[in-house]
Amino acid sequence: MTDAREHLATLIDQRRDNLVALSHAIHGDAEVGFEEHTSSRRVADALSAGGFDVEHGVDDLPTAVVATAGTGELTVGICAEYDALPGIGHACGHNIIAAAAVGAGLALAEVADDLGITVKVLGTPAEEGGGGKILMLQRGHFDGIHAAMMVHPAPFEFPTIPCLAVQHFNVHYTGRSAHASAFPHLGRNAADALTVAQVAIGVLRQHIRSTDRIHGIVTDGGDAANIIPERTAGQWYARSATLEELKRVLYPRVQDCFRAGALATGTEVRFEEPGPAYSEFRPDEDLLALWVREATGIGRELPPDDSLAEGLAGSTDMANVSLEIPAIHPMLGIDAGEAVNHQPEFAAACVTASADRAVRDGALGMARTTLAAAEDPALRDRLLSATDRHAG
Repeated sequence: MTDAREHLATLIDQRRDNLVALSHAIHGDAEVGFEEHTSSRRVADALSAGGFDVEHGVDDLPTAVVATAGTGELTVGICAEYDALPGIGHACGHNIIAAAAVGAGLALAEVADDLGITVKVLGTPAEEGGGGKILMLQRGHFDGIHAAMMVHPAPFEFPTIPCLAVQHFNVHYTGRSAHASAFPHLGRNAADALTVAQVAIGVLRQHIRSTDRIHGIVTDGGDAANIIPERTAGQWYARSATLEELKRVLYPRVQDCFRAGALATGTEVRFEEPGPAYSEFRPDEDLLALWVREATGIGRELPPDDSLAEGLAGSTDMANVSLEIPAIHPMLGIDAGEAVNHQPEFAAACVTASADRAVRDGALGMARTTLAAAEDPALRDRLLSATDRHAG
């Protein structure tokens, strides 16, 4: 095992400069969800050059990548993300995620036959709202995978992601325009509808669980101050501890707040869901224990307890994968100063020396975790038997 770990480190370190260059290039591309044409091509080309059988574009997802190497019985999926955020670029560090996934995949491909594994690197578009992994899961691209993993940069190290279920949705109000001073009585103010809805959501906050979140922005507020807005629109998220709570309790109540705005103003409201709901995350405890051991072994410093992550919660479409396939999603701390994810300063930190180290360590940590899982007879048997239903 020690020799095998050292061999994996050598394979990744030989490619370190190329992996860092890939991370920086994707960071410079900064393409938003479902538009990651250059970034996904970079990932596909790097894997193809490393001997993978690569599909770039699957079904109706032109920026998805499915790359396969090896023929072993145990199939491990390494997930890459590469979509940026609107306006602030790679402020969630998906460039690091993609490069680390490529690095792990390329190293594992060289030892796949020795380990009796098949390696799949899955380039998954639109994590920031479009649910690319869920779409790929529904279309069968995770079938046959016995364990899945990815890494994610953060302001601190943590073995898994604090995660809430989320529904992304857009709201559209339609009213009637009129001169705001001369003929206000003839108008139906769609902006007022959105104002009423936001007030209703503020009142609702007293009656939701402490783990619930509701937040949004106005994307269309009208055209001019002297025209009563005939339309307004907003982009909103509703989050709960579990997908069941989200769908059964919170999301319907939030929708009622927007309906109240329409009722109060005589306007019409329409909801649009740009992607599927994300679930809560259920990490596989055995894989997680291996990650902690292997990450510590390469010098990552994990916190002694959960206090750093207390009260924090994001969301990811990798969570839906975790409900179907044993999966982990560790967080890699990078030196971002006082910055946190989804801030411009964090985007800048994602191409620093600390971020470049996270590319290497993320790749090596996933490769070593895969090695440990493949060589653990009990875990290997469990992974093979637990996901037989995904054999296709």
